[in-house]
Amino acid sequence: MHMSPLVRFASGLALLLLAPAATVVRAQSAASAAPFPVSIRVDAAQVRGELKPIYRFFGADEPNYATMKDGRKLLGNIGELGEPQEYFRAHSLLVTGDGTPAFKWGSTNAYTEDAQGNPIYNWTVVDRIFDTYLEHGVKPYAQIGFMPKALSTHPDPYQHEWRPGFPYNDIYTGWAYPPKDYAKWGELVYQWVKHCVARYGAAEVEKWYWEVWNESNIANGYWRGTPEEFYKLHDYAVDAVRRALPSARVGGMDAAGDGGKFMQDFLEHCLHGKNYATGQTGTPLDFLSFHAKGSPSYVDGHVRTGIAAQLRTIDVAFTRFASFPELKNKPIIIGESDPDGCAACQGPQLGYRNGTMYSSYTAAVFARKHLLAEKHGVNLEGAVTWAFEFEDQPYFAGFRVMASNGIVLPVFNTFRMMAKMGGRRIEAQSSGDIGVEQIIKSGVRGAQADVAALASLDTAKHQLAVLVWHYHDDDVPGPDAAVDLAFAGLPAEVHSAHLTHYRIDGSHSNAYAVWQKLGSPNAPNKAQYAQLQAASQLAQLDGRASVDIANGAADLKFPLPRQGVSLVLLDWSNPAK
Repeated sequence: MHMSPLVRFASGLALLLLAPAATVVRAQSAASAAPFPVSIRVDAAQVRGELKPIYRFFGADEPNYATMKDGRKLLGNIGELGEPQEYFRAHSLLVTGDGTPAFKWGSTNAYTEDAQGNPIYNWTVVDRIFDTYLEHGVKPYAQIGFMPKALSTHPDPYQHEWRPGFPYNDIYTGWAYPPKDYAKWGELVYQWVKHCVARYGAAEVEKWYWEVWNESNIANGYWRGTPEEFYKLHDYAVDAVRRALPSARVGGMDAAGDGGKFMQDFLEHCLHGKNYATGQTGTPLDFLSFHAKGSPSYVDGHVRTGIAAQLRTIDVAFTRFASFPELKNKPIIIGESDPDGCAACQGPQLGYRNGTMYSSYTAAVFARKHLLAEKHGVNLEGAVTWAFEFEDQPYFAGFRVMASNGIVLPVFNTFRMMAKMGGRRIEAQSSGDIGVEQIIKSGVRGAQADVAALASLDTAKHQLAVLVWHYHDDDVPGPDAAVDLAFAGLPAEVHSAHLTHYRIDGSHSNAYAVWQKLGSPNAPNKAQYAQLQAASQLAQLDGRASVDIANGAADLKFPLPRQGVSLVLLDWSNPAK
């Protein structure tokens, strides 16, 4: 996880309340303005390609929270998104320690040595983590790292004591260094994968992803060695995985950003270089991975997100992968994909996280990932949302999470919406769509908001789904969009469809707003907690239950507030509906 300089602000979410009076007046004026019209046209006959479920990946710096009460609950929420399978990526699965989590820290004690330097393997904690994933319908995206203390070339200091507000570089301690013995490193990985095969079965483990380390391209950061030392680390680990399970899916390198020259050289090494472990040419690459982050700021008394930075990184990375003929069809995983760089950090520029700014951003950015993959002709398989939960922290404390104290945030309901889509991606054009190229160039700033749609058609289920969002980089009120959603290309023999309209906004699918209305209690009582739990569910709008269809066409009108997200489902599977 790479942190941009913007997230080094000191903690102080209270600053968010200090907006200048002029800003408040302007915001009130904008919110009271008349709705502006947006025309969206969805054509079920115009197929753009498969709608891949790229949303189904999640992750976190801290691996041990997954086994705790609220971590288990959130994994259950993730697993309930359904098929195809969800995946979870976490740091520190080989780090030395007793398994007690902390900010930016986790451990499993998988590897220690006796007094003679002989390896001692202990899979108890890492088994508990993977068991918990699988019990809740989630599979490992297994990150091989970081360095056990007994193998590190610089073992002391080892466990850091970082807290939000501390210098970020404090986290890079003994676990970030190369191994003192690459053969022992390779044997550790071999024994781990061999153990997983024995415990879970080869048919299960070959469905997982295995990748080495994290953001090794950050100098003196997650990798405190040379690029060549990382290639060696990577080669030994990948060789060990494949020796234990020849059918295992291996890849990488989960670079910070697009990876730049480091990524270019890494790909050249894997394709054409001498493998440090085998002496042969090349290293297997079953998938490619990099990270893409937005760049938020705090201006004029409000948060301004930076969606352009995230999409620009994706655009550059896809360009690089597409330039290698050998990689053109390789699956790509955006191994961390978020509006900012540090889940555990706090600060005024991160105050968007609890509410609908995060959910509308997520809808807008995920849809554009599909478009960028189409633009470059690459095989985008997934994008990891690097946000989980922090156990036993204050309610809605301002971390980048999917849930707070077991209550999911509005953003998670965006994933629930996307999980209801499937089949083929179909044409969806909007008069309010700024366009991916313009957003990459200058973001969503000024007078025009981004009101656009992503649509899918599942012919097996007789269902059409349209995700519509109303997004702007500036976290200030604005007028509603008056959406006119028109459908074409529906089956000519169908005359009516059941309508389900889901919504995320200030009063729907929004536990944070309810918590505020309750007076922002530090310790909600049981009745209040039940109220928050109910408010955290994906909510439906009251209104029409069906849509008339004539000659394959239909029309639906509705207001969509700024930062609102709608999912419109038309279902004609049961003619009696």
